[in-house]
Amino acid sequence: MKLYYSPGACSLSPHIALREAGLPFTLEKVDTKTKKTESGANFYAVNPRGYVPALQLDDGSVLTEGAAIVQYIADLKPESELAPKPATLARARLQEELNFVASELHKGFGPLFNVADSDENKEVAKGKLTRRFDDVEAKLADGRSYLLGERFSVADGYLFTVANWGGHVGFPLERWPKVQALMARVAARVTVQDAMKAEGLIQ
Repeated sequence: MKLYYSPGACSLSPHIALREAGLPFTLEKVDTKTKKTESGANFYAVNPRGYVPALQLDDGSVLTEGAAIVQYIADLKPESELAPKPATLARARLQEELNFVASELHKGFGPLFNVADSDENKEVAKGKLTRRFDDVEAKLADGRSYLLGERFSVADGYLFTVANWGGHVGFPLERWPKVQALMARVAARVTVQDAMKAEGLIQ
C-alpha cells in the first residue's frame, strides 16, 4: 500500500494507523499547492478531489477520506484492536468520534489556516472550536485515558493530528488539561513518534 500525505496534515492520522497496525506501506509526499507528488506525478490522477490522504491499495485502487481509511486499516489487522468489531455499538461509538473530529474539529480549523479570511471570521471559528474542545474535555472527565476508554483507537490518532494544529494557528490547548494529557499519551507512543519523524515534524 502507498499513503499519499502532506507533512502534519490530516494524513498523519492514517499514517499513525498504518504504523500501529504494523502493515507494510510506502509514503509519497504531495505538494498540496501544486498538486504534484514527490515523484512528479499529477495528484489529481490519484485523487480527483485533490487533497490528502489517499491510500493506494495493492490492486491499484484508491481509498480516500481519513475516517474511512483508518477504519479500513484497523479492519485489515483486527488483532491490533485499533477499532471495535464491526456491527457493534462500540464500533458505532468509534464512528461517532471520528465523525465529530472530522466535522466539528477538523473543519473548524479551516478558517484559521485561510490567510484570506477576516480576523472576525477567525474569532468566530475559535469560539466554535472552544465549545467543541469543551465537549472533548467533558468526555474525558470520567478519567478515561482515550476517547473510547482505556485503549488507544484510530479516533485518538485523528484527534491528536487535528488538535496539534492549534499551536500553529494561535489556538493553544491550555484551557483543556485532560485533552492535553491525552495528547501527551498519544505523542509518547513509539508509532506516533516514528510517523512524525518520517514526516519531518520532529527529529
